[in-house]
Amino acid sequence: MKKYLIIYAVVATAVIVFGAKFMARQTARLRNNNVALSQSVEYYRTETERAAASAQVLRLKVGEYEELRAADAAKIRDMGLKIRRLESAAKSITTTTVEVRVPVVDSVVVLDTVRLFCWRDSWVTVEGKIAQDSVECKVHSVDTLKQIVYRVPRKFLFFRFGTKAIKQHIVSSNPHTEVVYTEYIKIGKR
Repeated sequence: MKKYLIIYAVVATAVIVFGAKFMARQTARLRNNNVALSQSVEYYRTETERAAASAQVLRLKVGEYEELRAADAAKIRDMGLKIRRLESAAKSITTTTVEVRVPVVDSVVVLDTVRLFCWRDSWVTVEGKIAQDSVECKVHSVDTLKQIVYRVPRKFLFFRFGTKAIKQHIVSSNPHTEVVYTEYIKIGKR
């Protein structure tokens, strides 16, 4: 009888310890998610005057991702991927605004005057023509977003350990582009 009580005490202690660790992990994950959701995206310029943004990473389980980001999950399924194999999902929105002053060139086309204009730099091309009753314009913009995801360690005195948060930085290569919104979701199996 004493043997069974000892086994029971060891099993009960193990269950309590593992349960406490599980609850601590879940509490930390939820606390980090609350911070990530409540903090706004930090916008800044790099040393080379490129637009950049920084945001804390949101950590979700597969079920939570499917529930909270149903539209994104549907798009992922449409691509033929399984949500349970997803490691992470990122979304960035940029806007490009270019103020252009272009000289207009006159051309004569069959007794009608058409004014043509063209402006370009390494990232944006603007072409168009102005007729007497209409304007046609074509704007083409190229942009590359560089995304860096990294861990922020916890600090105590001079020691760094564990992970306090996971952050991402988005940098645009186009100087005309502003990063409007960024989101990074880490999908966890547990």
